[in-house]
Amino acid sequence: MAIKIEKKITAYNLVTPETEEEKAKAVAAKSNVVQMGEPLSRPEELVGNTYKIKTPVTEHALYITINDIVMNAGTEQEHRRPFEVFINSKNMEHFQWIVALTRVMSAVFRKGGDVTFLVEELKSVFEPSGGYFKKGGKFVPSLVAEIGEVVEKHLQNIGMLEKPGLDEHQQKLVDEKKAEYLENHAEAGEEMNAEGFPKGAQLCHKCNTKASIVMDGCLTCLNCGESKCG
Repeated sequence: MAIKIEKKITAYNLVTPETEEEKAKAVAAKSNVVQMGEPLSRPEELVGNTYKIKTPVTEHALYITINDIVMNAGTEQEHRRPFEVFINSKNMEHFQWIVALTRVMSAVFRKGGDVTFLVEELKSVFEPSGGYFKKGGKFVPSLVAEIGEVVEKHLQNIGMLEKPGLDEHQQKLVDEKKAEYLENHAEAGEEMNAEGFPKGAQLCHKCNTKASIVMDGCLTCLNCGESKCG
């Protein structure tokens, strides 16, 4: 059957059986895409926790609510996993990016799989103008990083992450070092901060707390025990 071409020919391509076979393979490859996991559907009722953070960079406190879905309820494999997150505050300055952040985080939670990577991603965000010290003397590089710390704390509470900390022997050593330092400097009248660390202590790069002092010629943290001398 002849076909009359009314328009001017500007280009052409030769169709061969090999070309048709390649197209069929490409279509088949697209249809065989394997999804890593199906998004979780929202039940009528969720359990969760609300955390309050007050920073020197915001006038009002932020309230972070993380709701969990209970998986395999009533069985030995019952466990909680995060499903959605909300952040509320009277301060509207950060409203847009906070809403965007919580929606993306909630989408990741509902997708399933390992969501613990969010902690490191959030905690690695640094404020260009510098971070701040929160109550307890711990340095926080940004408001986003502190949100990441809240997520980390929640994942630890529900068992998705291990809680960090010193073992019995390490804690005993740190307590002995702190007691030794306080005993040697009490008579000198050295002032302590509200957390019980010397006011002149340096920032520990391991626990981000201003608790590192020089003991026996070595910089030692009185909070986590980190020492430059090993």
